[in-house]
Amino acid sequence: MSKTKFIFVTGGVTSSLGKGIISSSIAKLLVARGFSVTIQKLDPYINIDPGTLNPYEHGECFVTEDGAETDLDLGHYERFSNVPTSQANNVTTGVIYQSVITKERQGEYLGETVQVIPHITDEIKYRIKLLANRGEYDFIITEIGGTVGDIESLPFIEAVRQMRWELGSDCVVVHLTLIPYLAAAGELKTKPTQHSVKTLLESGVQPDIIVCRTEKHLSEGIRNKIALFCNVSPSSVIESIDAESIYDVPILMREENLDLEILKKTNMPYDQDPDLTDWEQFLYALKHPSCEVNIGLVGKYVELKDAYKSINESFIHAGTSNGVKVRVQTFHSEFLDDSNVAEKLGKLDGILVAPGFGERGIEGKIAAIKFARENKIPFFGICLGMQCAVIEFGRNVLGLKGAHSTEFNKATPYPVIDMMEMQKKISGLGGTMRLGSYPCKLVRDSKVFPFYNQENINERHRHRFEFNNDYLETYTNAGMKPVGVNQKDNLVEIIELENHPWFVGVQFHPEYKSTVARPHPLFVNFVKAAKDYADK
Repeated sequence: MSKTKFIFVTGGVTSSLGKGIISSSIAKLLVARGFSVTIQKLDPYINIDPGTLNPYEHGECFVTEDGAETDLDLGHYERFSNVPTSQANNVTTGVIYQSVITKERQGEYLGETVQVIPHITDEIKYRIKLLANRGEYDFIITEIGGTVGDIESLPFIEAVRQMRWELGSDCVVVHLTLIPYLAAAGELKTKPTQHSVKTLLESGVQPDIIVCRTEKHLSEGIRNKIALFCNVSPSSVIESIDAESIYDVPILMREENLDLEILKKTNMPYDQDPDLTDWEQFLYALKHPSCEVNIGLVGKYVELKDAYKSINESFIHAGTSNGVKVRVQTFHSEFLDDSNVAEKLGKLDGILVAPGFGERGIEGKIAAIKFARENKIPFFGICLGMQCAVIEFGRNVLGLKGAHSTEFNKATPYPVIDMMEMQKKISGLGGTMRLGSYPCKLVRDSKVFPFYNQENINERHRHRFEFNNDYLETYTNAGMKPVGVNQKDNLVEIIELENHPWFVGVQFHPEYKSTVARPHPLFVNFVKAAKDYADK
């Protein structure tokens, strides 16, 4: 096999066209043809990473196996390709400038004037090629965040221009753009795409393939017009019509021969057709469920759909695995309390209390958990959701009046959740939590053990606070049992409740590991429990 090929995915006209989904679909198709592929995201913002960004600003923060806090698009990459990502797969402008300034302070530039070209662009190219240096991948797909023409993304576009000049046919640029439909005129309009490509050309980059987001099918005439005015062949104008589900996109891109165009332009073999049998079976099951279950997601960012992106996608994977459609109903925890929780949550088949930070909405989460516990409704608590379950149990079962987490009440008489010892000496915020994959040992006679069917597991984390082991014996004797423990740090990772059909809290984030090919066992069994509850 020849050396690594580079695919750059840029976007024009408007944001939120779906560069991440197109990148993930390209990866899926190439993997289905037998190639090894990874994807990285270059984000133009100056933050070092999205770890300290408000979810209202940036949606979910995705965490990799090696503990990188990254853009949520990396979640799409993993869910589609089933290939784990790492710190090297997400690079921001902040990381680039931080690295260059550090090198300048250390004298590595030997007194040169440090400039955007060549120093910033060289650092960008170094980060792009970092994954290729491992020698593991036939293709590296690099998504450039933002929209062509943004001031912030200009250094990244310039780095792409330089790499195209250096690598020739080992490099291909896919430009995602919009073909709007004007209802008044009854026409699709190509002018925004022409202007977007012109803007890219002004930066010295000629796209090789143009992917057109559209709500109407492109006629041959429109394809030819785009090809003529944008300097590409008609076969390189790819239609990306609005789809029922993001999981339809790889199939649509296969029908448009997007992967074939890439292979031809990079001089790679294309005699083997992509094997998407498993993907097509997943899609069929997704679109032909036998029944529905209603699961309530209780959180503080529910008005923002991307805040719980991985959880929602995990429900799709788990629902399909069970042959059911999961209808996720969101409930803002700030507006829940004991007086209205029965009215709001009473018709649900399962309740998930979501992760989060900060005191706002905590009492609503606790009210939801109490309702699930007392009414034997399947309950799943993730990270802060588990911690709230511990607080609720302490207050209402153990009689520990005022039990709380020291995150929210440092003076609580019963600090059943407390800051981890290793976190108490840390003053900074960014990248300082317990992050990434850690081992956990399961109790063999627990309810969760058959879900994994193995004693030792690894799960991804993002937290500072933990179950306070001073109360471990009291909780265990009362029926809330620690059934998964990190033995090195003596950290409770999983709790489950006796005398309840399905009540599980986990300190980690199982949603980060759920993919189409491997739905997470906790989500699969939670949805199964909700289905059983609905059947009753």
